[in-house]
Amino acid sequence: MRNKEFDFIIIGSGIAGLYTALLACDVGNVLVLTKGSIDECNTRYAQGGIAAAIGRDDSPEVHFQDTIAAGAGLCDTEAVRILVNEAGDRIAALIEIGVPFDTQDGEVALSREAAHSRPRILHAGGDATGERIEVTLSRAARAAHNITIMEHCLATEIIVRDGVARGVIAFDSQAGSMEEFRAPSIILATGGAGRLFKLTTNPDVATGDGIALAYKAGAEITDVEFFQFHPTALRLPGIPPFLISEAVRGEGGILCNVEGHRFMPDYTPDADLAPRDIVARSIVAEMRKTGSDRVFLNVTHLPHQTVTTRFPHIYRFCLDHGLNITKGLIPVAPAAHYMMGGVKTNTWGETNIYGLFACGEVACTGVHGANRLASNSLTEVLVFSKRIIERAIGGATAKSAVEERHFTLRKYDTSRITTPLRLAILQSLLWDNAGIIRSKEKLEEAALVLAAWYDTLQTPTDRPYYELCNMVLVGRLLIEAALIREESRGAHFRSDFPEPSPQWEKHVVFRNTP
Repeated sequence: MRNKEFDFIIIGSGIAGLYTALLACDVGNVLVLTKGSIDECNTRYAQGGIAAAIGRDDSPEVHFQDTIAAGAGLCDTEAVRILVNEAGDRIAALIEIGVPFDTQDGEVALSREAAHSRPRILHAGGDATGERIEVTLSRAARAAHNITIMEHCLATEIIVRDGVARGVIAFDSQAGSMEEFRAPSIILATGGAGRLFKLTTNPDVATGDGIALAYKAGAEITDVEFFQFHPTALRLPGIPPFLISEAVRGEGGILCNVEGHRFMPDYTPDADLAPRDIVARSIVAEMRKTGSDRVFLNVTHLPHQTVTTRFPHIYRFCLDHGLNITKGLIPVAPAAHYMMGGVKTNTWGETNIYGLFACGEVACTGVHGANRLASNSLTEVLVFSKRIIERAIGGATAKSAVEERHFTLRKYDTSRITTPLRLAILQSLLWDNAGIIRSKEKLEEAALVLAAWYDTLQTPTDRPYYELCNMVLVGRLLIEAALIREESRGAHFRSDFPEPSPQWEKHVVFRNTP
């Protein structure tokens, strides 16, 4: 007989879910629900590392300024202050758990990434940071006596009564049965939604489930138009996009086009170390200019030992596919990578539904604004996961001070739409119409098709269809937000509104109204 009552239910098993579970198990019984195995998550693929101002020539204030600059006017300053001030303590906690960060001369090694003005990126195993953290946390969670982990169990509904989250209904995909679990604190840690797009660095599990769950339950969803496209994903025939870390350019990697020209200085004084949105759009412009589907990242001028020891996973992956990056150029192109928006929370991880929290990529704490600063995502998880547990056992609340505009999904006449709903068609539609460069015409085309699909969705009976339904809903939210925001800001670029507008220095917020 399965236990049905817990103090905490955590949905997701990446770093957000597992770290929160380890904090929560000190004060109560914890259930971790994960739709796949405990090891299926975005965390495993995080190569760059964790940002924290712990270097001698660094400070939380400098880290704050870098984060605000990258966020393009939409960061919540209070949330950013919390992030930069508490990052050091959370790093110490990870070290205490056993995460083996790389060291140099007896101290934690720090590297620099794009848009950071100081070296402040901690890494483990070179470019294996996410995997090392995930393995360490997974081992600790499995060993904890009051953490129950249910794998292959997909959350399908958050039970809300009288404005309070009461529990979760989940589909056990192995048994083919529905289960109901109850807890006073429900924590979403489901990760992102990169699988919405044809080209993505995300694993297959990143289908936006948490956003769909929260929206259907009545939680507020914000900033979903800001989807970050990583500028450098490996581009080889027949090989899914493989992340080539931001840290490669931080170590001195140089972008050049198919003609061998170093092009980034043509677009920005920051050159190869510009924020991701600028680099991604510059690469798109360069590919169009040269009629190619790729550019190249050059690290052949770096010492052989630097490349192989700092980026062992990248080096080995490329070598396994016939490319020695110490001798040849790395073909790269942008791919969908990280969702800045998500389930709206305050600085304690609370949503507008009492008892429902969110952390990690599924949440929008306001830290990232319109464009996430590299390696701030893992830092955000550590800082705000701890605050969620503090709040759940009693603490203060806080509200965002940034202006908001509330919306609902629009209704469309979809009677003439005959496009069949298929995963590949959905991913191509989002990539082509809501990718790196957007326009009203293409967004409206996609909005109509997605609305038609949404109207025809059936009751799911298996995991793939549950995921497809969630992706249709999240795709609609993304498209509608991108249509509403008639400007270009951060990762959101409209060719018909190519400049930022002061009147849009505010958040687009959706809430489901029955």
